[in-house]
Amino acid sequence: QVQLVESGGGLVQAGGSLRLSCAASGPLFSSYAIAWFRRAPGEVREFAAAISWSGDTPYYADSVKGRFTISRDNAKSTVFLQMDSLKPEDTAVYYCAAYLSGRREELDSGALYHTALYDAWGQGTQVTVSS
Repeated sequence: QVQLVESGGGLVQAGGSLRLSCAASGPLFSSYAIAWFRRAPGEVREFAAAISWSGDTPYYADSVKGRFTISRDNAKSTVFLQMDSLKPEDTAVYYCAAYLSGRREELDSGALYHTALYDAWGQGTQVTVSS
């Protein structure tokens, strides 16, 4: 059973940076694809970024491309989301999610944007960006 725990959220001014972490427990972490989703108040959960099991292929939503960087350290079973040039519209609860099969064709097909692909979720960490 995979468990995910997010950390690193907080309050930051617009233009600032935060680094989120997603620590996983359970077997075979290096075979999972991991994604970050976010949910702003009153909105549905939306895809932000994902990374393949090997770490060589990142995926980003257009809204965060060029500002966010996803990476992973399989030795530490942790995925990171470096968020720079933050905007007030980035305010949300951020969740990490694991796709246990990690199949590249599923990621490349666009399925990664949909919550239904993912097998495990963390509890979320709040990010608030003030203007």
